Amino acid sequence: MGSSSVDQPLPVDVTGRPLQLRPAELDRFFRPRTVAVIGASDTEGRPGARITAQLRAWSDRVGARMFPVNPKHAEIGGQVCHPDIASVPEVVDLAVILVGDPQEVLADLAAAGVSFAVVFAAGFAEQGEAGAEAQRRLAELTDGGPLRLLGPNTNLNAFEEFREDLEGQSIALITQSGHQGRPVFAAQDIGIRVSHWAPVGNEADLETADFIRYFADQPEVGVIAAYIEGFKDGRTFALAADYAAQQRKPIVMVKVGRTETGAKMAASHTGKLTGQDRVASAVFRQFGVTRVDGLDELIDTSQLFARASRPKADGVCVYSISGGTGAHMADLASAQGLNLPQLTAGTQQSLREWIPGYLTISNPVDNGGHPAGDERGRKIIDAILADPDVGVLVCPITGAFPPMSDKLAQDLVDAAEATDKVVCVVWGSPVGDESAYRDILLKSNRIVVFRTFGNCVTALRAYFDYHRFRDNYDSPFEDVARTASPAAGKARRLLTPGKPLSEHSAKQLLRTYGIRVPREQLVTSAAAAVRAAGLIGYPVVMKACAPQLPHKSDLGLVKLGLRSASQVRDAYREIVDAARDNGAGRLEGVLVCQQVDKGVEMVVGISHDELFGPTVTVGLGGIFVEVFDDIAIGVPPFGPVEVRRMLGELRGLKCLQGMRGQPPADLDALVDVVMRVQRMALELGDDLAELDINPLMVMPRGGGTVALDALAIPR
Repeated sequence: MGSSSVDQPLPVDVTGRPLQLRPAELDRFFRPRTVAVIGASDTEGRPGARITAQLRAWSDRVGARMFPVNPKHAEIGGQVCHPDIASVPEVVDLAVILVGDPQEVLADLAAAGVSFAVVFAAGFAEQGEAGAEAQRRLAELTDGGPLRLLGPNTNLNAFEEFREDLEGQSIALITQSGHQGRPVFAAQDIGIRVSHWAPVGNEADLETADFIRYFADQPEVGVIAAYIEGFKDGRTFALAADYAAQQRKPIVMVKVGRTETGAKMAASHTGKLTGQDRVASAVFRQFGVTRVDGLDELIDTSQLFARASRPKADGVCVYSISGGTGAHMADLASAQGLNLPQLTAGTQQSLREWIPGYLTISNPVDNGGHPAGDERGRKIIDAILADPDVGVLVCPITGAFPPMSDKLAQDLVDAAEATDKVVCVVWGSPVGDESAYRDILLKSNRIVVFRTFGNCVTALRAYFDYHRFRDNYDSPFEDVARTASPAAGKARRLLTPGKPLSEHSAKQLLRTYGIRVPREQLVTSAAAAVRAAGLIGYPVVMKACAPQLPHKSDLGLVKLGLRSASQVRDAYREIVDAARDNGAGRLEGVLVCQQVDKGVEMVVGISHDELFGPTVTVGLGGIFVEVFDDIAIGVPPFGPVEVRRMLGELRGLKCLQGMRGQPPADLDALVDVVMRVQRMALELGDDLAELDINPLMVMPRGGGTVALDALAIPR
């Protein structure tokens, strides 16, 4: 590896976090010139002998020279065996370590100028703190130096024999469990091309992000498929996903750890933190990563991405030889939000020439069966594909009816070769050994073949969603501030580590970032409360104010709609008495606040994820945040377009858009507040553990927003 990838500093944001992912020059890993096998063996029956033989065969396939290294052998397999890495006569690109304790070996490899090392040994971070400490020592040997490490706790998947007779764009596979990647690799047997497999293991050094970035640059790779249990670093993953999005290279991923049980299993298997699953999902949405739930979906969706270019139109047409089949497929497609446009009048006129008048031709199209068996079949398919509103043709074939199904399959394959639109077939027969399936459909690298209706429509939904995302994507890292704003210094002076801010102080924090709060005064007597109310203007709200009171309403420490001096005096006494009776502790005072009505209550906040760092939350506020949990999460950096997409996720979006005679809310002002809060998250991430603006009152359009209450907890 050249010094450029190690020595040159990367640009950083205001917090010192990198804005680019340092590339790993992985060509030399996947296509090395020289390979050393440390601990090589040819002793019959020993695991090392089998691995040595596999590595020798792989080296021959990729054109590399292999050198066995083992001080206990003079030769292995008729080849000179070297006692140590220093004795190997050439500079080694890739060293595979078969010995149980790799630490001393890694130090020797680094000294010898080896580029890459693979450690199979287990017993590291997946085994608890002692193992994690041993893994940290391995990582230190590669930190900042030219030697890069894959593993530990990895396997031979990178050195599999991939089929070279398959054409078209390929799947590049990343896994943290070799067993879970096996079905994707086996998909080559049904014609799906796989070109790379990166088994990242415990990621002491090389991680998922490194391979995503590398695969995104490979012209033969059409899609990156991954089975991931946890991320080494959320930031590097986000940078890699951003790079893939810029290169227009889709990522499809199974990410385990959705549930508490799954998260515990993931940690015990790879020693990783899984993070909050909803935060991971938010990152996926921000960077266009398609998340799927199972390996069958991973294969099917990845195959579609690899074989299908950008859609020519967003319409899907369902074409079948059975009205019931077509209706079922159309129902599932519509339920997934796919667009099933009515075919144009011209298309329908053409179809009616070949399809009897009692069958549907608008979409779905039902040919009744017989036209598929003669020359009409191809004409029907071509006419549908010529429709300007159709980008994808889906043909479900629920049963094999030779020779009709053979003719239909061949027509679909021939049509797919002649069009730049997507042709999908759902082969519904449970047998799977029919000639139409095995010898016609699976032999085409243009047809996308599914075995279930469900996987077909979910893959198509992901396909259209990704291309809509891709067409509007701008990297958020390009515009991230490199220096802190003047507000950051003022804000930090309000923060004392470990000491929560009172509502009054939290609102001062918001003011430093230009977030509007109501007119208010902090008072310590009933007389001062009356004077403050007169200056602010009735009606007013009064609240107890102290850092230890995050939920004041539950204790009777909030009074609303006060419209006279006498009500203000009474409210002051009642609040002070209630604080004393409830053991609320010493008050800073009582807040007298402007009462703000006639808006939509939202919540905007900051929290901290152990993998991805500061996160920004927006959702319905007031009590509804706890009742409905209707929130969207963004992981900085992001732009206003992403904020609007986040708002579009909310079930309560209709409240902002105006309903039942209510005016639409000021969405532009809400987006502005979320962007200001993001700025706080970026600049104060190391100092601010949590911020909760609830409620943020979003006024009718043109009225802006007002932060009615706030909670802030320094780190």
